[in-house]
Amino acid sequence: MNLLNPVHPEDLAAVRAWFDKLASHCRAVDYTGARPLFAEDMIAFGTFTDFMTGRERAEQNQWRNVWGTIRNFRYDLDKIEAIVSPDRMMAAGMGVWQSDGFHANGERFDRPGRTTVTLSRKAVGDPFVATHTHMSLFRGTPDQSFGKFS
Repeated sequence: MNLLNPVHPEDLAAVRAWFDKLASHCRAVDYTGARPLFAEDMIAFGTFTDFMTGRERAEQNQWRNVWGTIRNFRYDLDKIEAIVSPDRMMAAGMGVWQSDGFHANGERFDRPGRTTVTLSRKAVGDPFVATHTHMSLFRGTPDQSFGKFS
């Protein structure tokens, strides 16, 4: 695979659409709506559980500990990068996010981080589904937010 070849524009758009949908569901604290973005047997790394298998476990141990405590979660979609397999059925997407976190006293802080996700689909043109996610905060960012927005 030559990683210097450009990604097909439709594939890059599909990867960026996945990130955009995730951010939208996170902002809305919409766990049910986000589920179809992830494979049932996904594998993830997260802040609250080092290694987890299964979408339900990721939702319970990660999403529900974060989404309702932050605000304004967003990716700069123009800066999302992707590596796509030659058959266009699998991709790795990388993006940087921004969000607002909240200290225990209610004071807001910048909460930036990054995401790497592996995605797959059954046919070219189908939306991608995440099979693995790794989300992490930038160094020095508090790892817990205390907002109450559920």
